[in-house]
Amino acid sequence: MELRIKNFITEFPFFTEEEKRPWEFTSNIKQLVLDFQKSLNDDFIIENHIAIHKSAVIEKGAVLKSPGIICKNAFVGANSYLREGFFIAENTHIGANCEIKSSFIGSHSAIAHLNYIGNSIIGSNVNFEAGSIAANHYNERTDKQIWVLHNNEHIDTGVTKFGSIVGDSSRVGANAVLSPGTILPPHFIVKRLELIAQIP
Repeated sequence: MELRIKNFITEFPFFTEEEKRPWEFTSNIKQLVLDFQKSLNDDFIIENHIAIHKSAVIEKGAVLKSPGIICKNAFVGANSYLREGFFIAENTHIGANCEIKSSFIGSHSAIAHLNYIGNSIIGSNVNFEAGSIAANHYNERTDKQIWVLHNNEHIDTGVTKFGSIVGDSSRVGANAVLSPGTILPPHFIVKRLELIAQIP
């Protein structure tokens, strides 16, 4: 399945599109992050299975739960909560009071503040405005199995926790919601307050 993220394999070479589907990546991200940490050089400080590049800035009050990787020149704002396997690529900005769970955030992207990104793969140069959410679970449904729409085909992921794939250079407006299983192509624009629900 095409991830629609140009540099994903370059940034995360321990995963290949030919071997696994995106929801398998987010389901297995803890082990994949641990594997990646073994390849990191001395520019990273690794403690308790959390690797932070020496140039990264982590503001006071941020909570990091292992395993995770925060790359060169990344920023994590005050009181943010990163957990259950996370990869924050180079020059990426995670604003204050964000929660990132089991997700890859591509280089030069910005997650403004008060955001939730769950079990998702976010491309490079993506911007999430304040309060926007990549939801990963159908709280309102009896059948919580997540399906995705890809090339006009409905695909059963076989999981009950999967968020979004957001293509490079996309923009997600303030207080918008991406429903579980959303796939956005590169340069896609989600309007403020918009709900994206690709599977009814």
